[in-house]
Amino acid sequence: MHINGDFVRAADGRTFETFDPSTGERITEVAHAGAEDVESAVRAARLALDGPWGALPAVERGRLLGRLADLVEANAAELAELESRDGGKPISATTSMDVPGAVAQFRYFSGWPTKLEGRTIPVAMPDTLCYTRPEPVGVVAQILPWNFPLLMTSWKLGAALAAGCAVVLKPAEQTPLTALRLAELVVDAGFPPGAVNVLTGAGETGALLVDHPGVDKIAFTGSTAVGREIGAKAGAQLKRVTLELGGKSPNIILADADLDAAIAGSYQGIYGNTGQACYAASRLFVHRSRFDEVVSGLVERASNAVVGPALDPATEHGPLISAQQYERVRSYIVDGVASGATLHGDVPPADPSGFFVRPTLFTDVKPDMRIAREEIFGPVLVATPFDDLSEAVSHANDTEYGLAAGVWTRDVGHAHTLASRLQAGVVYLNSWASGDPAAPFGGIKSSGVGREMGQEGVESYLESKTVWTSLASQCLHTS
Repeated sequence: MHINGDFVRAADGRTFETFDPSTGERITEVAHAGAEDVESAVRAARLALDGPWGALPAVERGRLLGRLADLVEANAAELAELESRDGGKPISATTSMDVPGAVAQFRYFSGWPTKLEGRTIPVAMPDTLCYTRPEPVGVVAQILPWNFPLLMTSWKLGAALAAGCAVVLKPAEQTPLTALRLAELVVDAGFPPGAVNVLTGAGETGALLVDHPGVDKIAFTGSTAVGREIGAKAGAQLKRVTLELGGKSPNIILADADLDAAIAGSYQGIYGNTGQACYAASRLFVHRSRFDEVVSGLVERASNAVVGPALDPATEHGPLISAQQYERVRSYIVDGVASGATLHGDVPPADPSGFFVRPTLFTDVKPDMRIAREEIFGPVLVATPFDDLSEAVSHANDTEYGLAAGVWTRDVGHAHTLASRLQAGVVYLNSWASGDPAAPFGGIKSSGVGREMGQEGVESYLESKTVWTSLASQCLHTS
């Protein structure tokens, strides 16, 4: 673990193993943080906030974030391999997307510290100066998912450090390695001890952080079920939260869409990262006149997909993260078949040699089926035809989730009309999963609370303090 600038073992000596999803083999042992370690990390963060980290000028915070971006870029090949080994993500993706994306996030947030300004307010009271100060919310616990470990770290860490917060970071127990390597780079960049602490451990470690009275804010990305628990605890303690949770995102293809682009985008939208993405385009709605053509195109692409080990440069789709996740996804596929949906593909074997699931598609899906309503978090797509826009909107919004939605059409009027009617935090028009560090991301309904990235992402780590000053006595004294 990384506490107060040093790498340390767990106070009670506990460890856990992390595995390579491509082989199922053990990579290494990692320290398992307990209550004493959580106490040490939160204390270190508070001392840094009240001391050298909190005293740094804004321009220096920006310089350190820029230096961290440079170091991530300089160590890109190593970080990409770590991410692929630990998480099963194809090396082509970690090299081209995850690591460059993390660099871009840290670079973007490095510009924010010197842009955080308060306001002078023209109040009605005479001889009075009233102004606001944006101040860091305090010590932040950031609890990360296993599907985009390094990228999610950069989203959260960059914004919090730009705002001046001190951080206790807990990576997912399945993917701790890039967070630990990043901690070394944080030291090399010159951040004061305690500004960034990394606690490795399981769910109990995260729960200890959520409950700790010294933590002022919790930022969590993960399942809706766990997000509800964290939200309830934070509400009882009146702690600030940002929750980026699950999704069952609708993707709508209208009759006039560019079908080649729509099929390619829809394929990547659900099967990218082996379907292990909160924003995955897992519910496809296609105008009935184009339905068979779209389904045929997707099935053809899926049948030719290269599924294999993460470090093979030819691999398009790597393994699922774990045996547990493999069984979860397999159970949904089995249930879909049993419910009467038509499976285009094969049911994964009960005794696999690895955690590999090929891209899978269902048609003849009824709205009440589990595969149509629940987040599977795997390469499983359900496709349904529709006849008019109102029907498409009704189907799309018939879910507890509200993270992302997509529309494919050549009609600008239809595109923006649907964008206004779809219940989602992010809408993609003729694309899927477009992103930029400057653009906020997050969901509504059961998909979360708050936004990450962009100005909104930085502001979520700030509190606004209002300062009132009476100038009357000073004016009288001067006169």
